[in-house]
Parts: sequence; structure tokens; C-alpha cells
Amino acid sequence: MSEDAGRAGVHQLKGIIAQMFLGQYQHNLDDKGRLMIPARYRDLLAAGAFITQGFDRCLMVMTDAYFQDVYARINSMNMADSTARMLKRLILSNAYPVEVDKVGRILVPQNLREFLAINSGELIVAGQGEYFEVWAPAEWKAQIDKLQDVEANEQRFATLDLSNQAV
Repeated sequence: MSEDAGRAGVHQLKGIIAQMFLGQYQHNLDDKGRLMIPARYRDLLAAGAFITQGFDRCLMVMTDAYFQDVYARINSMNMADSTARMLKRLILSNAYPVEVDKVGRILVPQNLREFLAINSGELIVAGQGEYFEVWAPAEWKAQIDKLQDVEANEQRFATLDLSNQAV
């Protein structure tokens, strides 16, 4: 590979990474249910976004484009399959469009605040690449504690192929 091609690849990778939700942040949910969004996430949500219940005790916030992809995948599943119907109910019946206001906040619907068991106060915003999650601090700490268990991680992640050949 030529040096120019290598630089082009690095530039392209930086562009992809710039379009990802990465990192973890502590932000507040105010008494009206508005959550401050990290500044670096706001531009990614400019074209629209959706918030929904996550698979763990968290919420998921997705760009409009990613939500449409998820919707298409869910909608293509066999509706005679009860698990597919449950997934559709979990994601779609709890999904709401959100907009970032001028101050950089989104409104978290009441039923999703109840799911997190929090009406106001500190929340954790954790990037997951294509989307980000919103966690109550105690639930996030439990997740981090699990991820810090080296022996469990060896077992947990042993079957995943993270080699550079998979790229």
C-alpha cells in the first residue's frame, strides 16, 4: 500500500469515528425531564433522533437514520415468531422522536424516566458507536463492575472474533 493510500485510509477512518457516539459523560436530567446532551453528540442528532427503552436497565438514543435501519430489521422479522413480536413491542412502543433544543437538551418521556426510576438528577450518557445509552448511575456502576472483572471477561468475550481479519 502506498503512503498516500494509507493516509487516505486513516482520514476515512477518522471521518467514520467522528460520526460515532463514543465516551461516557455525567449529565443532569432536570425537573421537567430534559437531559443535557454532550456537546460532541449534538451535531450527530441534528437530523433527528429517537429515544427508546434499551435491552438492559437503560435507554437508547439513536439517530434518525440508525433508527430507520433498526425499524427495517425489526419489521422484516417473522411476525408469527413471539420473540420478534416482543422485540417490536420493546423497541417501537417505547420509541419517541426527540429534538435537541437550543440549550442542548432532549426531553425524556415520563414512561422512560419511570423505567430508569429517576425523575431528575444525574444520569450517565454512554456512547455505543451507532447510538448512545442513558443510565441511572447505580445501574451504570453495576455494568462497569461487571466489565472490570478480568476473569469473567475472558469467558464472556472468548467467542468474539476481534482480530483485525474480521475488519
